[in-house]
Amino acid sequence: FDNIFIERLWRTVKYEEVFLKDYEHLFAARDSLGEYFRFYNGERRHSSLEGRTPSAVYWEGRVGITKAG
Repeated sequence: FDNIFIERLWRTVKYEEVFLKDYEHLFAARDSLGEYFRFYNGERRHSSLEGRTPSAVYWEGRVGITKAG
């Protein structure tokens, strides 16, 4: 199984969040990364998802599962 998706995620996190911040301590890093992942999943549009957010794609799939069941 190829983990290219995880590698791309971590590359994105590093370049869009980690490398741009100077975290004072571990708690600041945790809080900032939490905010980033909320943004990444809920607001940041992804070209590989046809301009949709990961959250939207997830919930669209859940609705399809519910209707099929």
